[in-house]
Amino acid sequence: MSSLPILVLNSGSSSIKFSAYETGDGQRTRLFEGAVDGIGTDLGKFWIKDAAGKKLVDQTPPLPSRAVAFQLVADALHSGDFPAPAAIGHRTVCGGPNIRENQIITPALIDEIEGYADLAPLHTPIAVYIMREALRLFPGIPNFAVLDTYFHRTLPEVATHMPIPTEYVAMGVRRYGYHGISYESILHQLQPNVPEKLVVAHLGNGSSISAIRKGDCIDTSMGLTPTGGIISGSRTGDIDPGVLIFILKQIARSTPDAAAAAEKLETVVSKKSGLLGVSERSNDMRDLREAIQAGNAKARLAVDKFCWTIARWIGSYVAELNGLDMLVFTGGIGENDIAARAEICANLGALGIVLDPARNNVRGEATISAANSSVTVRVLPPLEDLIIVNHVLRLMGQ
Repeated sequence: MSSLPILVLNSGSSSIKFSAYETGDGQRTRLFEGAVDGIGTDLGKFWIKDAAGKKLVDQTPPLPSRAVAFQLVADALHSGDFPAPAAIGHRTVCGGPNIRENQIITPALIDEIEGYADLAPLHTPIAVYIMREALRLFPGIPNFAVLDTYFHRTLPEVATHMPIPTEYVAMGVRRYGYHGISYESILHQLQPNVPEKLVVAHLGNGSSISAIRKGDCIDTSMGLTPTGGIISGSRTGDIDPGVLIFILKQIARSTPDAAAAAEKLETVVSKKSGLLGVSERSNDMRDLREAIQAGNAKARLAVDKFCWTIARWIGSYVAELNGLDMLVFTGGIGENDIAARAEICANLGALGIVLDPARNNVRGEATISAANSSVTVRVLPPLEDLIIVNHVLRLMGQ
């Protein structure tokens, strides 16, 4: 097979991350990676590193808009300093109820995804913009949408169907599940010995948990949107719907316009809640750990709430799986917060989970369970870009 450089684009609400892989003869070699951070501010960062970690670009430009941010990326990639991509893969958080498969991007597909932007309002608008710009700025190069929801297509109807009137189900209201590319990457790393009963906890600023039986997802914590499930950096996670009605009524007293009131409610549940809302300090676990060391009770409550909630979800998934062979932690918190892993597993002793404190005292890939633990506990990094590359090659018939 001839060499095919594949570019991966992964956009967020205030950042654009990208990487490129050289592929051929079954090999996947990362050539470079980079990011534009701080979109919408005057304190932006634009950097590119080669495979050895050497900075090839290191700038601090003002980034007033996503247009300025993506133009920086496109200009760098067109400069001649980097290989021209043979194809581009886009991390796509959600395609809506009609887009369930990874596929080539067309203008019609972008329109369909944009029509369901409310399902992932922090991610889809910028992803749609970048898709359109990539088609324009890289003419003739195939672009592919790789969905976070693709992994969760095996969810049974009992897990996806919401207890709501049918008219809303017909509008696409269901459990979709997110972080699917991360979960795929964990299974990829566990091959060929994927355990029959597996729970993976993707813990970061956005957090979720999935129950996986024989390689198929049977349940996942995030629901219609990434706001659902467990408490995250600034998201509520699952919450009594009466709380939302109560808050909405308070908002409506000063915001009679229904659409504007809904926007304010969305801001509350997606950007002002979670670890940030409880601690009244930060959505960053590192900041909260420092505050706990200083005796901050609200920071302690926020972290306790986070770990307590995760342990509850893991316990419920053990019931669904009728046992547990392996628990995997991944994501920024899952990989790096030693204390969080210990605090979560301390509540799971009844399941036979025992951590080895010495083994757990690491950041990055490791097996951290004790020799007498009946469940293997591992830490693995998410390799999302690699999975996107694999899907792109599959869709290209390679």
